[in-house]
Amino acid sequence: MRSRTPVLETAILGLLKESPLHGYELRKRLNLMLGSFRVLSYGSLYPALKSLVARGLITGTEQSAAQSTLAPALSGKRARIVYELTAEGKEHLQSVLASSGPAAWEDESFDVRFAFFAQTDAETRIRILEGRRTRLTERLEAVRESAARTRERLDEYTLELQRHGLEQVEREVRWLDGLITTERDRSSGHSRGTTRARTSSTPHPAEPSEQEPDGARRPEDPGTTNTKERG
Repeated sequence: MRSRTPVLETAILGLLKESPLHGYELRKRLNLMLGSFRVLSYGSLYPALKSLVARGLITGTEQSAAQSTLAPALSGKRARIVYELTAEGKEHLQSVLASSGPAAWEDESFDVRFAFFAQTDAETRIRILEGRRTRLTERLEAVRESAARTRERLDEYTLELQRHGLEQVEREVRWLDGLITTERDRSSGHSRGTTRARTSSTPHPAEPSEQEPDGARRPEDPGTTNTKERG
C-alpha cells in the first residue's frame, strides 16, 4: 500500500475540500471515486488519515452520533471523528493538483487526478491528458510487439485475453484524444473571447474633425455672402 499512499492522500484531501466528512462517509465516497474494483479498506484509510492529521493538513474533531447528520444510519453508535481540511491542507492540495509530471499519468494516479479536474487549471489538465495518452501509446506498442513475437506459442484463450487488453487500451486512447480536443477547443475559445473583450474595451482614437484652413470661411458663412453682395 506504500506506493498508493500519495494517491489515497490526494483523494482524501480533494474530498475534504468539498465538505468535512467522517471516516465512514470518506470510505464510501473513495470507493465510489476509485471504482468498485478497487474497494478501499479501513486498514488503509485510517493510517492515511492519521498521517494527514500529524502533518497538519487536516484536523479531526470528535462528534457524538447525536450531533452528526453525516450518517443517520449510524446513530446510536460511538462518537466519530469528523475530518476537515486545514489552510495548510488546501495549499498542499493546490500544489498537488497543479503538478503534471509522469506520476499523474499512472493508472491509479490518473483516475484520482481526473476526478478532481474541476479543481485543476486548463493547462495542467491538457498536460496530464497528453502525458496519459503518451504513456498508453507506448504501452500499446510494447504489447503489440510482444503479441507478434509470442502469437504462435499462445493458446486461443490467452490470445483472446491479449486481444481484449489491446482493445481496452485503444479505447482509452480514443477517449483521451476526444478529451484533449475538447480541452484545446475550450481553451482556444476562452483565449479568443478574452482577446475580443480586451479589444472592445480599448477606446478607439477620435476621428479628426473637419477643420477649415485659417481664415477660410464656408460658403454658408454669412460674412462671405455679404461681401459678394457688396461687390
